Amino acid sequence: MNKDLAKKVEDFRNAVTKTGEDIVFNKFPTKLLELNQLVQTTLTTDSPFHLSHAETCTDTTVYPPSLDASANGPVQKKRKRDNDAQEIDKTNDLQYAVFPGRILANQHMSKNVHNVVKGECAELAAMIDQVKLWVTLTMPKIEDGDNFGVQIQEEVLAELHRAQESAYNLRDAARQDYLARAKVCSKILKYPNIEDYTLALKEHDEKQLYIARQHLVDIRNLYAVLTDLIHKNILKIRAPKANNSFGLY
Repeated sequence: MNKDLAKKVEDFRNAVTKTGEDIVFNKFPTKLLELNQLVQTTLTTDSPFHLSHAETCTDTTVYPPSLDASANGPVQKKRKRDNDAQEIDKTNDLQYAVFPGRILANQHMSKNVHNVVKGECAELAAMIDQVKLWVTLTMPKIEDGDNFGVQIQEEVLAELHRAQESAYNLRDAARQDYLARAKVCSKILKYPNIEDYTLALKEHDEKQLYIARQHLVDIRNLYAVLTDLIHKNILKIRAPKANNSFGLY
């Protein structure tokens, strides 16, 4: 490797180190305190995560379809398509719906709750990627003896990976909510005379508010665990071996 290229690589390493330590010593503690404050505010009625919103944000009304769709009725057979005809989007075509009534989505959950949780998960996962790269680049070359510091680095990397996987799973909660809610809504459309399905939809939305608050707690705890673990072992993360001058500041 020539000198110019080696210098660019070294500059990249230094930038990664600077970014990683800034995240660990500044951004992680800041997010920990911000989320802890957010969790505390969820106990007030002004918070979108408060359970009191479950009573007002769930609309179980079955709205009629549009006039054109109701006049035509559901189509029992597939419509023949000419060779030169354009592709017909049947996803939103109510003529192909057996029960063309509509139940509106829970806008409060999608806009005020799920978006917040998804944003926090995405931010955490992105920062963990940068910290993982920093810790990996501080690892010394593979050799015998004095590997205790390297074992600490590997444990930190494993904890970072577990936290990132947890963030991905929490990020997927919105999709699971929409799918589960759609099943209940389909039952309401099919059996509008059964009141229990309507009550089930209300209970589902209330449960999702509770779960969303727990997700905020989980994300806060991830920040707390990562901050505590890395701060306690920062010396070994920076310099896992005594003769590893690269990891020293």
